[in-house]
Amino acid sequence: MRERQYMAEPTSGEGYQRGLGTRQIQMLAIGGTIGTGLFLGAGKNIAKAGPSLILTYAIAGLMLFFVMRALGELLTYRQAEGGFAGYAREFLGPFWGYATTWTYWIIWVTTGMAELTAAGAYIQRWFPHFEVWKTALIALVILFVVNLISVKLFGELEFWFAMIKVAAIVAMILIGVGVLAFGFGDVGDTAAVSNLWQHDGFFPEGVSPMVMTLQMVLFAYLGVELVGVTAAEARDPEKNIPRAINALPIRFALFYLGSLLVILSVVPWTEFKGGASPFVLAFDKIGIPYGADIVNFVVLTAALSSCNAGGLYSTSRMLRTAGVNGDGPKALTRLNERGVPVLTVVISALVMGLGVIVNIFVPEKAFEYITSVSTGGAIMVWTVILVAHQGYRRKVRKGELPASDYRMPGAPFTTWMVLAFFAFVTVTIAWEHDTRIALYVTAIWVVLIVAAWPVVRRNSRRAEAAAAVADPVKS
Repeated sequence: MRERQYMAEPTSGEGYQRGLGTRQIQMLAIGGTIGTGLFLGAGKNIAKAGPSLILTYAIAGLMLFFVMRALGELLTYRQAEGGFAGYAREFLGPFWGYATTWTYWIIWVTTGMAELTAAGAYIQRWFPHFEVWKTALIALVILFVVNLISVKLFGELEFWFAMIKVAAIVAMILIGVGVLAFGFGDVGDTAAVSNLWQHDGFFPEGVSPMVMTLQMVLFAYLGVELVGVTAAEARDPEKNIPRAINALPIRFALFYLGSLLVILSVVPWTEFKGGASPFVLAFDKIGIPYGADIVNFVVLTAALSSCNAGGLYSTSRMLRTAGVNGDGPKALTRLNERGVPVLTVVISALVMGLGVIVNIFVPEKAFEYITSVSTGGAIMVWTVILVAHQGYRRKVRKGELPASDYRMPGAPFTTWMVLAFFAFVTVTIAWEHDTRIALYVTAIWVVLIVAAWPVVRRNSRRAEAAAAVADPVKS
């Protein structure tokens, strides 16, 4: 009975329009991994761990590459409704599909709240008397309208958001290399690769502070899994999805490791501090005119990009998945003539709008709390991807499912390695008072998910029974 249920589930993309082309998928893969976690969070992490932060980014990037290869293997096996939530449902059971769907939705809704508030704060650099909530509301309305029009317009907007971020990082790297090679700018005399180890070594504060940066570093990578969500609306996904995933190591090396190597060589790590973008500080130190304003604009687009791709696009698609799989009202499945799930976009926007209002009155610690909660939820989702992949591999070995040509390297050894890494990061979240709240919130969320499941399952069974009566041949 269980196998028949899975086979009867709708395939990914039912009713969607495949409006995302190769260049948009490639840029979504890039843009999904470049956001405020890098542009803002790196400053506090540099002050905490020094140059050893580079190693943290390298380790986390490697682990998430394996997660994405596992997801890529599942995506090339078949495109499931809701991406990884569909695989959780197929290989782990209906409860896990339901839990993954709603957990991913809440991750990006809360992250979207933080990004909108951050966008309002960035605008205040140029318009200090313009209230934060007004900027956040205007940004939300614009992105809401874009997501309502068509997925093609969404993809185009996200493409240019990602282009701005990529161009800014590449420019920063090139300028930094120029300073190191030719000694121009205000820091030309002191800039040197030796800055990576001269100021009390590569681990100036020891290994423990480096380990404690793992939580924020993983938040910086949050969004890499968006490629899986876009599969239902991507043209030629069998070719474009693996291509985007295979390019991740190069992107990680360039945008994260490359940028950090350069700015920490140009400016000693002791100059950085929390609450300030290391990119802004580096441009100021080099002496580039309007450097801080340029980077502030880039950070603003990064926040809007995150809100656009994760906050509205992925959450609206996950809500539709809840409706398709019986984990939410069937009304969530409706698409307009352009293939856009209007109701789910509206719901996500309204919830994020509540966050705009609430965040006006939340202290400065709120952003750190939200990133901790988002990271905790992301670890849960990434873990589900790996466990679902193991379930798929078991069925392949038994001859029950066809093997994918795009395989996760080193599995199952690499799978257990990444799962152990996620468990370790979860422990580090519990070590610090400011991030420990994430575990409390996660525990409350788990209780809510478990408590709501009997009601959701009962309604789902009623809907299945009604569908069977309406169409006995199909059932």
